[in-house]
Amino acid sequence: MLAVQLAALLGGDSGKAGEGAEEALALLDGFDDALVHGLARLADERADAVAALAAAFAATPLGDRLAEAADAVMSGSITQEHLTALAGGRVALSGAVHDALLESLDTALGRERAEWPPAPDGLGTTGGAAAQPAVEPAAQPAVQPAGNVLGGVRSWLRELAITGWRGVDHDLVSAADQIVEALLAAPDLRRLAVLLDGFAAELRASCPIGSAEHLPVRRWADLWTRALLLSQDGVLTGEPRPAATVSGRLLVLGVDVHEHGTAVQFQVHAVLEPADGGRPRLVRTSVAVAKVDTIVGPALWKLTQRHKLLLAALADRRCVEITDMPLLDSGDLVWDDDHAFVSKPADPLAAARLCLSAALAPAVPPLDRVAVRIAEPVLVEGYKVTKDGSFDMGGTVLAVDAQRLPECGPLTPKLVAASSACVGLVRWDAGRWTLQPLAVQAKVKREAVVVATGDWALGPTDPKAAKAEARAADAVTVLRERAGRLLRR
Repeated sequence: MLAVQLAALLGGDSGKAGEGAEEALALLDGFDDALVHGLARLADERADAVAALAAAFAATPLGDRLAEAADAVMSGSITQEHLTALAGGRVALSGAVHDALLESLDTALGRERAEWPPAPDGLGTTGGAAAQPAVEPAAQPAVQPAGNVLGGVRSWLRELAITGWRGVDHDLVSAADQIVEALLAAPDLRRLAVLLDGFAAELRASCPIGSAEHLPVRRWADLWTRALLLSQDGVLTGEPRPAATVSGRLLVLGVDVHEHGTAVQFQVHAVLEPADGGRPRLVRTSVAVAKVDTIVGPALWKLTQRHKLLLAALADRRCVEITDMPLLDSGDLVWDDDHAFVSKPADPLAAARLCLSAALAPAVPPLDRVAVRIAEPVLVEGYKVTKDGSFDMGGTVLAVDAQRLPECGPLTPKLVAASSACVGLVRWDAGRWTLQPLAVQAKVKREAVVVATGDWALGPTDPKAAKAEARAADAVTVLRERAGRLLRR
């Protein structure tokens, strides 16, 4: 059945996002190229690209502001307000493409999606504060006023836009270090801190950028846009949207690991069966923690030990009973071990077969409406694995993104290639739909087994991986002990 549904999505015009989306992507490409070379030195074609972005909004409430911003950029008078307007236009175009893609995916899967609630006010309703995951606690030094810190962020991002990626050097990147440190000291701003830290790290690793042959143009423009909008006063520091509390049974489908040199986030995808007998819902819950780049592989799980119940549910493949746990409009559960207990065994593939088709998908927060952030759980069965690792479902071929498999779990490309069923996340990247496996059923030594990305949440079961994890865990212990000593001084 899924093969028939995906055939409508992947066949024929699979690379197209819908009517008008190609034009929107072309406008994004033009503006992003201007950011590559810098807004301070716009050639005629790049000036035209900025003007075209503004012209696309001529009949909208943003029209006048964007036209003014485009004129200012082309005349060389670039203020923070002008850049914010252009970033707003860019994210609106990007959001339109996201909506077209997600609608086509929902239609193909027959999936119903909740609507985003009407906004009672302005920027504070972007979901910025509400979508934050649970983060490990840290020492709280004295913080400076949020306005001062955010002003520093905007100033640095303005300098980046004026200079352009080709002009970025180590001095410009290093200017972000003090800003990131100040952001990390303010709990409400840590989401922006991690984003800015990762962005700066990518720029630093690419220096000197001027001579680089290939640049991740769309990615860097997305990061710049998101950082600039999140740095506006009130977006992250305002009151988050009130969340409902929910109770019921959580059936885990799998865990997606987002790892960077200085942070890692474990994002669990699940189906929630409400205790009141209501309709099942697709939900996520995330826990995140700061780290150093030497902590990798299975040792990453050691960093989230305060969430032992969630780790046990992943490692033992059990469902979780939750009581009065906050659920945000974005479909994110604010995880708290005190509001949950581990229950019966629950195979992720069985849970997907029983519950996935009827589950209501969550609405997408405005600032999260970016095509590359689409990650929809699906169950795929009855396929044949091609030579390049794709899944052939009777003529419909779905590319498998094995590069997203985390090193902290036992699921490998070899196991995926030997699988007969897979729970994964359908994503849109580089102009095509792909599948990121979360759990598979495969034959190992002629025996059918289920392997999932979260199986090593309580430690690896493979002897070789266990030895490597033991060495890495020593590093975690040493770093914690040293940090404790510094804090006691």
